[in-house]
Amino acid sequence: MRIWNRTSMIQGILIQAGYLLLRLVTFLIIINIVFSWIRPNPDNIVVKTIYGLTEPILSPLRRFAVIGSLDLSAFAAILILQMVLFPLYKMLIMLIF
Repeated sequence: MRIWNRTSMIQGILIQAGYLLLRLVTFLIIINIVFSWIRPNPDNIVVKTIYGLTEPILSPLRRFAVIGSLDLSAFAAILILQMVLFPLYKMLIMLIF
């Protein structure tokens, strides 16, 4: 049986919260990809919200991740989130606590 101290509990909660946020952002980026294929009504509040949450992430990457007419910014964003930002976030939480 492992006895958890307060610091490791806070660490676990913050890492789990960061992981859930990463999953949510990834899901929203995937929805943005689907929206680009089906072209929903841009005046819809749900569409506006999803574009509003994902475009600040995707638009800077479009300068580097567009090959011809192929936009790989969503793939690059997901890759950066999962391979760079989340591990850095996790290390930062471990260093703080």
